[in-house]
Amino acid sequence: MGLGGNVVDEPRFRSRTRLFRDRCEAGRSLAGMLRGKIRGDALVLAIPSGGVPVGYCICQELGVPLDVVVVRKVPLPDNPEAGFGAVTLDGTLVLNERLVAELGLSEHVIRAMAASRLQEIKERLEKFRAGREPADLSGKDLVLVDDGLASGYTMLAAVRSIRKQSPKQVIVAVPTAHGEALDVISPEVDMVYCLNIRFGPVFAVADAYVNWYDLNDEEVKDYLSKSWKRLAR
Repeated sequence: MGLGGNVVDEPRFRSRTRLFRDRCEAGRSLAGMLRGKIRGDALVLAIPSGGVPVGYCICQELGVPLDVVVVRKVPLPDNPEAGFGAVTLDGTLVLNERLVAELGLSEHVIRAMAASRLQEIKERLEKFRAGREPADLSGKDLVLVDDGLASGYTMLAAVRSIRKQSPKQVIVAVPTAHGEALDVISPEVDMVYCLNIRFGPVFAVADAYVNWYDLNDEEVKDYLSKSWKRLAR
């Protein structure tokens, strides 16, 4: 595995755990990494749920707007907790081809499981936006944010989806990631900023944080509402 030349990390954080008190502290640290690297008219796109507080705190520090891109894991037919890929609202589907081959999943099963996620994506977007129109991404520097990358497939689906809207530049910024996930992502984006890169057979995003939990949709809505109100002022 070799990290691409467009990957910037923090060498003193490599392979360490429990680096960040919470997602907001991680976001502020990422903002320091991004400062001077993005233009004032850039847009941060956070992946709910965990990416939203990270994105919110980046935007607080840098004074740039926040929006969301909803991506859902495509679950295995007999194990909803495990996934073999990810899908976005426009139907962009990214598969873990090795896992698909190992499990012998048919095209019919793959499409059916992906389609089952699309309605959920629509419902979550309606809930989060509360009538707010999606941002125009054309010609903008976009910063895609999550709280970490384990396999990278969710982020890859988001990247491929927003590329269809002709942004000027696509940047990925995450507090923590497995090195193999960055190998998946880096060839398809302009830059990757990751504070904490880890390797090895065992990886959990949560291990980068002291306080980590699954956010509920109301918490996500609250972060977005606060960000949009501040932007309106």
